[in-house]
Amino acid sequence: MKRQFSTFLICFLFLAAAALAHGDKKHVMGTIEKLDSGSVTVKTRDGKSVEVKLVASTVYVSRVGTADKAAKLADLAVGETVVIHATPNGELLEAAEVRFSAPGPARPAPKSQP
Repeated sequence: MKRQFSTFLICFLFLAAAALAHGDKKHVMGTIEKLDSGSVTVKTRDGKSVEVKLVASTVYVSRVGTADKAAKLADLAVGETVVIHATPNGELLEAAEVRFSAPGPARPAPKSQP
């Protein structure tokens, strides 16, 4: 009985840690629609545009193939896919981390069958 309870407790703690891993961070995922030195506007999958402020402490990470590498603001471009971990600051979102990758190659349209 003690072993089952211990197993349950450990599982619960792992799940709780995973749920709290990002704390109060908000996630913004989508495609870069607009970019300047102070902010990035992301078009999300549901069609909304979300502006996120870029601050001095923002960390940039580029995904190349299957590896992540350190990047900088100048590496970002409109059309790239991003995942931004942002901290709410009043009405604003401030980027803590920006992870991005270049858009994939265009896929050819499927051939219609006669």
